[in-house]
Amino acid sequence: MRFKGVGVALVTPFKDNLEIDFTGLKKLIEFVSEGGSDYLVVNGTTGESPTTTFEEKQALLKFTKENNPKGLPIMFGLGGNDTRQVLASIAATDFEGVDAILSVCPYYNKPTQAGIIAHFTAIADASPVPVLLYNVPGRTVVNILPETIVELAKHSNIIGLKDACSSIEQYMEMAWKAPKDFLLLSGDDNLVVPMISVGWHGVISVIANGFPKEFRDLTWHALEGRFAEAAALQFSFIDFDTLLYAEANPVGIKECLAIKSVCGAEVRMPLLKASSELSGNLRSAMKREGFI
Repeated sequence: MRFKGVGVALVTPFKDNLEIDFTGLKKLIEFVSEGGSDYLVVNGTTGESPTTTFEEKQALLKFTKENNPKGLPIMFGLGGNDTRQVLASIAATDFEGVDAILSVCPYYNKPTQAGIIAHFTAIADASPVPVLLYNVPGRTVVNILPETIVELAKHSNIIGLKDACSSIEQYMEMAWKAPKDFLLLSGDDNLVVPMISVGWHGVISVIANGFPKEFRDLTWHALEGRFAEAAALQFSFIDFDTLLYAEANPVGIKECLAIKSVCGAEVRMPLLKASSELSGNLRSAMKREGFI
């Protein structure tokens, strides 16, 4: 349960020339750590993993290990839609200081549920650290069904799930059917409180990059049964969360980080920096909710 609470799906700061900004990353890690985040997630989709090279991913991981002021647990994003390539990446990764990997459902090639089971079984067999599944059908097209997750949970090295399917019914079914020691983490920042209310254990959050203290308070109020306080914070993020994804993730949250002078807003193509309209809307929302 070291991953109970709030994990931050760290963005990857870039310089103006789009090289990795390690100074900005150090400041971001310090910022979210001081804000009370429970663990760090490196190289997730929010970290722009589709446009970072293998070497850059390894450099990000190494830097995070070496610049982790509170010694928070580290989860490393390591997945893909070519099972053999994922296994090769596992073999080439230094897992010292890594507490788990987060592995996304294969995207684009639309595997069957049996194919998903075979894919994750191969990863769990090869990984020297525990594996968390990541279900995000809005990006991968394929939904990992509850019965598939329950089957995969039988593997001793598959310890949990991050789910962003946006279906309350499926979230309730997972809370009902999952083994009691199987970690259930929200991938929907806007649904953390209702998910915890039916038995989920926390969130891997985009918003927590820019607002770690607020999102930690939201999550732990809910985990400790203070649902009125948790709901009030959840409501304060509802409109704001929609703005964050108006021009794709992590464009919005990077603009928020730039507004707060944590790191820059640069993203790699095919993504583009936030438009002036989105930047203005985010700044207004942050002022309205008392975030700046």
